[in-house]
Amino acid sequence: MAELTHLNAKGEARMVDVSTKGDSLRQAVARGRIRMKPATLEQIKKSGLAKGDVLAVARLAAIMAAKRTGELIPLCHPILLSSVSLDFDFIPDDAIGIRATVKSRGPTGVEMEALVAVSVAALTIYDMAKSIDRGMTIEAIYLESKEGGQSGSYQRQEGS
Repeated sequence: MAELTHLNAKGEARMVDVSTKGDSLRQAVARGRIRMKPATLEQIKKSGLAKGDVLAVARLAAIMAAKRTGELIPLCHPILLSSVSLDFDFIPDDAIGIRATVKSRGPTGVEMEALVAVSVAALTIYDMAKSIDRGMTIEAIYLESKEGGQSGSYQRQEGS
C-alpha cells in the first residue's frame, strides 16, 4: 500500500516538500454534475434566471477557486496555473455535467485545483438557481485523469 505523503513518521500532518522535484507539464481533468428539476434546467438553458447567465458566473467562480486552492485546502501548495477551462453539458432532462481541465508547469500536480473548480462551479450553479429549486443535488465529483509528474499518468476506469 502506498504511503500517505501528507503524514510524517509520527502520523502528524505535514506539507510535502517539493523542492527537489523538477518542473514538468501537468494536467488534471475532473468531472461532476448537479441534478435539478427539469424546469430549472430549462431556465438555465434559456438564461432565464433573474441573477443572470448561470454558467458564465459558474465558469468564472470555478477559475477563481482553482487559483486559490492552496488557500482552501490546508496542505496544498499554492501554484501558478497555466490554464483553467470549464465545460458544461446538459444531461437530459435534469442535470448539468461539469468538466474542469487545469494545467501547470511545476513540481506538483493540479488534481486538487481541478476538483475544486468542479465543486465551486456546482456550488455556484446551486446558489444562482436555489430560488427556484432548493432540491438540487451535487454529485459524482471525481478525478477523471492526470498527466505529468513522478507518478505519471492516471486514467479513471469505468466503475472505479
